[in-house]
Amino acid sequence: MMNKQGKRKLHWKSLMLLCLAIFILPAGSAFAAVNKPFPQHTTYTSGTIKPNNVTQTVMDNAVKTKWDAWKGAYLKPAGTGKYYVKYNSAGETVSEAHGYGMLFTVLMAGYDINAQTYYNGLYNYYTAHPSAINPYLMSWKQNSSFQNIEGEDSATDGDMDIAFSLLLAHKQWGSSGTVNYLQAATNMINAIMDNEINQTQWTIRLGDWANSGSYNTATRPSDFMLNHLKAFQAATGDARWQNVTNKTYTLINSLYTGYSSTTGLLPDFVVYSSNTYKPAAANFLEDANDGNYNYNSCRTPWRITTDYLLTGDNRALSQLNQLNSWIKTKASNTPGNIKDGYKLNGTTFGSYNSGAFYAPFGVSAMTSSANQSWLNSLWSHTANSSAEDYYEDSIKLFSMIVMSGNWWAY
Repeated sequence: MMNKQGKRKLHWKSLMLLCLAIFILPAGSAFAAVNKPFPQHTTYTSGTIKPNNVTQTVMDNAVKTKWDAWKGAYLKPAGTGKYYVKYNSAGETVSEAHGYGMLFTVLMAGYDINAQTYYNGLYNYYTAHPSAINPYLMSWKQNSSFQNIEGEDSATDGDMDIAFSLLLAHKQWGSSGTVNYLQAATNMINAIMDNEINQTQWTIRLGDWANSGSYNTATRPSDFMLNHLKAFQAATGDARWQNVTNKTYTLINSLYTGYSSTTGLLPDFVVYSSNTYKPAAANFLEDANDGNYNYNSCRTPWRITTDYLLTGDNRALSQLNQLNSWIKTKASNTPGNIKDGYKLNGTTFGSYNSGAFYAPFGVSAMTSSANQSWLNSLWSHTANSSAEDYYEDSIKLFSMIVMSGNWWAY
C-alpha cells in the first residue's frame, strides 16, 4: 500500500510531466482544443442519402483505417517544423497534394491527436514555398530536396484547397495560437481572386501564370469547388465570389447540354473560343485526352456534388442525375467495371479500375434514394479497396469522408 509520501512524490511527478508537456509539446498535441472532432456526422441536404448497407460506426472506422494508411504512406517530415505530402516515388510533391494533406489533417482532428502538429507543419511548408507571382500562393512543385522546380508559379486547385483548409482550421482550433488561420486564409483568398480568377469572364484560371492568350480564358472543371467559393465569400465578404460561383454553375450546364447531354461527363480542360466555352483540343496542356473525362475531371462528381449535399444548391442537379444514370448503366451496376477514361459521349478508352474514378461516383450517387444500392456497392468497393498510389488513395479517402457524412462546411 502506497504511503502519503509516495502519493506526494507521484503527485509532484505528475505535475512536472504536465508542465513539461505544456511547454515542450508542439501546438496541435493532445492538449489542443478541438472544436469539430472527427466524426462529425453532418446533416446533408434533405432527400440525399448515405450508404445503408453498413452502420455509421463501420463507416467511421473505415475512414479512420484509410486515413491511417494514407498518413503512413504519404505524410512525411520536411525538416524542422515542416511536413509535406510525398506524391511520387521520387519524393516530389505538388501543391495539389499539399492541399489534400491540409484538408485531411484538419478533418481528421479529434481522431488523430497529432492533427494540428501535422497541419501547422504543412502550413509552414506552404509558406516556405511561395509563388514568385504572388507570395500568398504556393509554388506548385518541389523535388525531393524541397527545391521549387518546373516554374515557380501556382496551380489554382492546390491554392483553393489550402485556403479552404485554413478556414476549416480557424473553425477547428481557433486563430489565436501559433498560426492566425483566419488571417492566413483571408490573405490567400484575396490572392486567388487577384491572380487566379479571370475578372472579365469570372472563370477560374489554371494558375497565377495563366494570364495571357488562350490560357487566360481556359478553365478546368476539376477546379469547380463550388462550396469553397461560397466559403471564400462568407469569410471575406467579397461579393465578387458570387460572380465566380454563378459563372461556374453556368459553365457546368453549358458543357453538359452542349457536349455530354447523354452522359453528364465533363472534360479535363475547357477553352473559350468564338464566344463559346468548349472542351479543349488534344494536347492543350497535358495530353491527348485534355478534352475527355480523364484524370482531372474524374474528381468532378465529388467536387460538384459536395456543394449540393451541404447547401442544397441544385443548379447542377440535372447534370449529376444524368451522370449517375449513365455510369450505372455503363458499368452494369458493378463498380469494378468502371474504367479510367471516357470520351464525353460515353465511349471508353481507359482500361484500369482506378479509385480516382469509381470513388467520386459514390459521392454523386448520394443525390437520390434511387441510387441506394449503387451507392452501397460503391462504398463497399472503395472501403475494401487495396492501396494504389497517392492520387487514387487521396480521392478514395475524400470520397469516403463525404459518403460517411463526415465532410463539413465553413
